[in-house]
Amino acid sequence: MSEKLVTIKEVVLKNNCPECYSNEGLRLTFKQKIIDTRFYKSITSQISHEIDCKICNTVIYPVKWTDDIERVFEYQKKAFVPKKPLTYLKKTSWLAIILAAIVALSLIFLAIYPNL
Repeated sequence: MSEKLVTIKEVVLKNNCPECYSNEGLRLTFKQKIIDTRFYKSITSQISHEIDCKICNTVIYPVKWTDDIERVFEYQKKAFVPKKPLTYLKKTSWLAIILAAIVALSLIFLAIYPNL
């Protein structure tokens, strides 16, 4: 089983970085968790976000956010539309379901007509 965070949306912010004071490097990234197993692939409702600066290669944690960054973050958070949580069954699951149904039908048939 693998769990990974997939980038859904990345927004360039025009605010000054609290570390290097550049106004061209801040990126707000929204990520959504995806679980991938042998039997299914599931898009969860778990969302994470991160602000980092591409100029100084620093993650900007909420403790260091200025009021301007916080306002822009709140706006972008409201505007963000995540992917719908869904679960997709893979071929392995469908084969297991079909095989179980065939076995169940065979047992029922043998129970009804035991002399065949």
